Amino acid sequence: MLALIRKYVWLFPLTLAFLLAGCSSGDPDSETKPSPEKSVTVAWNVDVGPLNPHLYAPSQMFAQAMVYEPLVDYAEGGSIVPRLAEKWDISPDGLSYTFHLRRDVVFSDGTSFGADNVKRNFDAIMANKERHSWMGVISVLEKTEKLDEYTIRLTLNQAYYPLLQELAFVRPFRILADAGFPDSGKTSESIAKPIGTGPWILSEYKKDEYAVFRRNDHYWGTKPKLGSVKVRIIPDPETIVTAFEKNELDMIVGSGLISIDSFKYLKQSGKYITGSSEPLTTRTFVLNSVKAPTSDIRIRQAIQHGIDKEKMVNSVTLGLEKKADWVMARNFPYSDIGLKPYEYDPDKAVRLLEEAGWKLPAGKTVREKDGKPLSLDLVYVSTDAIQKPMAEIVQAELAKIGIQVLVKGEELMVGNGRLKSGDYHLNVWNTYGVPNDPHNFVTTSTQAKTGIHEALLDVSAKPRIDAWGKEVLNSTDEKKRQQLYVQFLTAIHESAVFYPISYDAVIAVAHKKFSGLKFGATKYDFPFQQLDIVP
Repeated sequence: MLALIRKYVWLFPLTLAFLLAGCSSGDPDSETKPSPEKSVTVAWNVDVGPLNPHLYAPSQMFAQAMVYEPLVDYAEGGSIVPRLAEKWDISPDGLSYTFHLRRDVVFSDGTSFGADNVKRNFDAIMANKERHSWMGVISVLEKTEKLDEYTIRLTLNQAYYPLLQELAFVRPFRILADAGFPDSGKTSESIAKPIGTGPWILSEYKKDEYAVFRRNDHYWGTKPKLGSVKVRIIPDPETIVTAFEKNELDMIVGSGLISIDSFKYLKQSGKYITGSSEPLTTRTFVLNSVKAPTSDIRIRQAIQHGIDKEKMVNSVTLGLEKKADWVMARNFPYSDIGLKPYEYDPDKAVRLLEEAGWKLPAGKTVREKDGKPLSLDLVYVSTDAIQKPMAEIVQAELAKIGIQVLVKGEELMVGNGRLKSGDYHLNVWNTYGVPNDPHNFVTTSTQAKTGIHEALLDVSAKPRIDAWGKEVLNSTDEKKRQQLYVQFLTAIHESAVFYPISYDAVIAVAHKKFSGLKFGATKYDFPFQQLDIVP
């Protein structure tokens, strides 16, 4: 049956997020008690990793979010809501944030939670600040103080308006229990055990095979209705679908797991529960302004005009994703500024290439300049089901205007490494989405060692981009902030360094025995509190 599915159309990167269940009444008798048989088995295409809350890949964000919690959370509509902190106060000058912590929280090992834990975690994160430099809060957080057993104060060296949004992100500002710290006290390389305050506990783990998360009965909030979540590691998209149809999986959720055709096939069968969210992040190619020939803005502009984006997006995502004209979607804060998109215009692309000195010799298919072919390296993540077909379409589209594109699938860490080192011409990249954008896009564009900053280094407007970015993040005047975002995002758009492809959504497919499947405000946290099995 799957043979009917088109071979090269794959599912876009996606991550399912469920609505957080909120605070419990504190009455244990009011909690729903899970039955042993209440469990869900899902698939993921890579190992969940060591689950260090203070580090990044190979740890998977969905798993980190199941085990650990932040001080504050991001809710639907963009509001910041309490999590481990019940409330907070901000000084008038924006330099001091005082958090009043919940008193009814314990870690999954039964130890108490309080200000000492928060301070220890924040100090460990800041001890590895270079690794976290992509977050703006890292450069402005000067001191973390314990005021009493349940009160913490953060002192900044300058105002930074997105601080709460960044604390709400899935990493690194989540809280590890004392027993989880290694003997060195440093989490910059490893942890002893993944122990958090979240609704789930990692109970079984076999690298590259499976991970089992069981319900945390110490959880202070509304406890999950299920008793466990099993994550099977299955790299192949078709194997995932087959396992689901054979009832070896209860649900398909995750990032780039199956093809869009498979999703359509499963949905149209009528046998399963399916759903998709609103657009959450932007998929884009980064065009390296430092490495020739994409160092020439005319080459970057030619690429922008030389690809039939709408045809590509519809072909690969079958209409589930919308064509992106800007790196920040218009529904994001400060991003609806009336920018003019780069329209598909292959004739204009050819004129730009000719103007840049790249001619098409008689009888050849690749343009040349000074005896060298116009050849570009395109890097994509090999485990992501949508990036390969998009890379191949870009390769075919640009070949029509005389640009040779060499596509290379890499492991995630290798691809990220090439982005940071500048060893590419085009590299696939996704924005973080809420709660981080647009302010995190400003940070990654202006601070060193993010890969995005380095991609912009030879853009003529880079000094102004950096100045506007710094000023907007430290602004306290709303009107001035809006003006600065207009200048910043306009310059970014005109640099042609980013080729926005589509605004991606998230999807889910589950067997009909489940209820409570809902999408949340972000694509990174997806605790399964509301998921249940129909009697």
